[in-house]
Amino acid sequence: MELILKETISSLGFEGDVITVKAGFGRNYLLPQGKAVAATETNLADLAENKAVIEARRAEDQKKADAIAKKINGLEVVIEQLAGDDDRLFGSVTNADICAKLAEMDVKLDKRQILLGDPIKKVGEMKIQIKVGFNVTAEISLAVVPLKAN
Repeated sequence: MELILKETISSLGFEGDVITVKAGFGRNYLLPQGKAVAATETNLADLAENKAVIEARRAEDQKKADAIAKKINGLEVVIEQLAGDDDRLFGSVTNADICAKLAEMDVKLDKRQILLGDPIKKVGEMKIQIKVGFNVTAEISLAVVPLKAN
């Protein structure tokens, strides 16, 4: 099934791209959600007319993503969490915790942009990937330290 994307989807392509997907995915997800339209002659003609507007919007989105990536690349984040004697955390550090800590540092992101495979359950330092835009990622340093008792 051929469709025209109405918005950028990280696993499929940019807004305005003509893509081929399985019929069920197109019928059951992309079309009802308004994320794509069928690649008919009329829609392809509309796409050709609006190509300059779409390209300008894509360039603006890319510029914003690059600016955010430049701002947060190499940023050091420290999260304090209760931990036992063996450096295992009571609980875990999730992407929501990292997102909240970044928000305190005046970096507004969605928690889904933080690419964290599994929650962090040990004290230590690690590098975390953050997906800022389509094909734009940044890397931050995360240090999980034991919470000091007052």
